[in-house]
Amino acid sequence: MKRTYDDIINLPHHISATRSHMTAIDRAAQFSPFAALTGYEAAIKETARLTDERVELDEYAKDALREKLQIITDRIKEHPEITITYFQPDAKKKGGAYVTAVGSAKKIDEYERVVVMTDGTVIPIDETISIDGQIFELMAFHSCDE
Repeated sequence: MKRTYDDIINLPHHISATRSHMTAIDRAAQFSPFAALTGYEAAIKETARLTDERVELDEYAKDALREKLQIITDRIKEHPEITITYFQPDAKKKGGAYVTAVGSAKKIDEYERVVVMTDGTVIPIDETISIDGQIFELMAFHSCDE
């Protein structure tokens, strides 16, 4: 009884005279870049990326920020160094991230509702949750002396 491949089953394995033997790692590497679903991995990473929810300030906190902005406005020519933490909405999904900028204030534009720093950073006033700096510590110190 003759079976399929009986004529070649016991032949020696062919070894090429012109090409070198490929290692198992090189053989596997030729298949590794294959992606059946283009963009799938990027979509998974985007879904897993965390965002923060925007915090809504109460009236007391808003008043405190307005006072600090007024102090900066009054002393803007001195370019006071301040630290501003503000919410930056995410362009791709709901939420965003809180960013802290440290630098010297150059201008407060009430019409555009932004703080412009000397390095060109533009910070939306309505997204700001805190403003700190030595300028406020000095003001508190002077008010304690009175």
